[in-house]
Amino acid sequence: MSETLHPNAPHHLPGFITAPGETDTLMVVVGIVLIGSIMMVGNLYLRLHSMPERMAHKSQKLQFEIVAVLGLIALFTHNHLFWIIGLLLAMIDLPDFSTPLRSIAGSVRKIANGDATSDTVEPTGEAPSLPLTAETSSRPGEAGGHGHA
Repeated sequence: MSETLHPNAPHHLPGFITAPGETDTLMVVVGIVLIGSIMMVGNLYLRLHSMPERMAHKSQKLQFEIVAVLGLIALFTHNHLFWIIGLLLAMIDLPDFSTPLRSIAGSVRKIANGDATSDTVEPTGEAPSLPLTAETSSRPGEAGGHGHA
C-alpha cells in the first residue's frame, strides 16, 4: 500500500479521526460522560419518585404505608396518577382516629369486665367470653333456638 493520499481526499483530517490501531479518546470520553449522565438522571428520577414517601415518613404509619404502596404502583405501572395521589396524601395531615378509638375500646373492655377502678388494661390475647343467653342459644327446644319442639 502506498502512503500517498488520493488526490480528491482532504489533506488535513479533523482531530477526532484516529489512525488505525490507536485508542479513540473521543469515544472513551463520550462513553464516560454518557454513563455518568445516565446515573445522574436515574438518581434524580428515583429521588423525585420517592419524594412523597420521604414527606409522609413523619406522619402516621398507616398513611406512610399507603403512600409507599401508591409510589410502588406508580413505579411499576408507569401510571403517574398514583404518584400524584400519593403526593397529595403525603401533604395532607390525616386526623388521628386510632387513639380515641383505642381509648373507647379500653373503656368498654373495663366496663364489660366490671373493673371500673383499673386504669390499665392488660390484653390477654384471648377474646372475652360472652355469657350464653336465650338469643344466642341454638340448641333445639331452648328459647331462641332454631329447632322444633
